[in-house]
Amino acid sequence: MSDYLEVHHPDAGGDSPAVVLLHGGNVANWMWEPQVEGLTDRAVVTPHLPGFGARVDEDWPGLDAAADDVVNRLGDLGVRGGVDLVGLSLGAVVALHVLARHPHRVRSALVTGAALRPVGVGARLTSRAQLALWDRPWFWKGQAAAFRLPADSRQLYVDHGLSVRRETAARMLAEVYAGTVPSGLDRYDGPLLAIAGEKEPAVVRASLGDLAAAVPTTERRLAPGMHHIWNIEDVALFNDVLGTWLAGDVDPRLLPAD
Repeated sequence: MSDYLEVHHPDAGGDSPAVVLLHGGNVANWMWEPQVEGLTDRAVVTPHLPGFGARVDEDWPGLDAAADDVVNRLGDLGVRGGVDLVGLSLGAVVALHVLARHPHRVRSALVTGAALRPVGVGARLTSRAQLALWDRPWFWKGQAAAFRLPADSRQLYVDHGLSVRRETAARMLAEVYAGTVPSGLDRYDGPLLAIAGEKEPAVVRASLGDLAAAVPTTERRLAPGMHHIWNIEDVALFNDVLGTWLAGDVDPRLLPAD
């Protein structure tokens, strides 16, 4: 599904800002299909990040350059003005770099699963083992099960994982695992909803406070009972949270992160 569309038009015309969905690492824009199906009243843009999806042959350029790439791609697609930006995992970190480097292009932002602190030794050792097993289908099947992906999504995840170059993943993970708050993030002063799954690693939950320190407008929440890829784990909850945020509010089912 590397040919999944980047631009999805609303069922009826309208002048609402586009919703831009940035995918996680080792997946591609097709991960947002359940959300696109729930956003029939808005134009939705689901770009491929460099090195993933339709762009697996490209090198990972770094987080700053990936953020610039997103903004340039929006221009190429004719998307003007401020957008409602959404990112999960790697997409959340890239989204924060967009806020830091191009704050004028974002009307509101929702990020979930962003680690802004260095990950621990255990996660780094696990990553090293994962890279060693990168070309083994059984490894990707195990990953799909660990992420609690629905059965009908797992083969797509396995096939795409095998298409991503090991070098791409190594460079991306090294940068993301360094865990820093993007320089210049305080330039963004618009609405920001930062979420961690209640069952995500502690480093992701702790990063919510770092984000709020950089952007005082941040609303911090926990998604009850959720793990990392909860847009697939509980589609209905994620879509409700996203729809409520786009309407200008925070879903009351989210838990306070204070």
